[in-house]
Amino acid sequence: MPSANQIINEVHDFQDDLNLNYGDKEESPLTDEDLNAFKGLQFFEIDTSYYVIAKFVETPNTAPFKMKTTTDRLPIYRKFGEAHFQLQGKDQVLSIFQNLGLMEDPEYEDYLFVPFTDETNGSESYGGGRYLDVEMPEGDRMIINFNKAYNPYCAYNAKYSCPIPPSENHLDIEIKAGVKAYDKH
Repeated sequence: MPSANQIINEVHDFQDDLNLNYGDKEESPLTDEDLNAFKGLQFFEIDTSYYVIAKFVETPNTAPFKMKTTTDRLPIYRKFGEAHFQLQGKDQVLSIFQNLGLMEDPEYEDYLFVPFTDETNGSESYGGGRYLDVEMPEGDRMIINFNKAYNPYCAYNAKYSCPIPPSENHLDIEIKAGVKAYDKH
């Protein structure tokens, strides 16, 4: 496991990259009006207790399915596996998904997707849930760093179509890590 300083530095790099992308007119999901006023995203304070080494359980041969989104777009995913871990003294399970449309792209071939909701949604974090990108695990361990949780693009701009976190990925705890709800001011 990396040291606390290594985790913190990695999260700072993630936050800096996210702010650079959101401040870049070519990359940003923000509306033109919001982009002009953009000063940076707000993040929960980095907390290394949200860096979790989970037990990964692969779910081979799962059938592809159409993931619901905020529009009528239905991207094809498959459940790749589950991450089992303890957080805040409770056993937790998150389903891990693989976008079949991205599998052919070498840049995303090891990309796995974790859409989730928690008890901060609608108050301190975006009401529609947040996302995590995780790397394909080697073996039966998977790193989940909630400090890298981010909002879907539709949290910033209604023109986007965003996957809706499935109910099985609701955590009945507060995840005070990652990107906070977007405040335009």
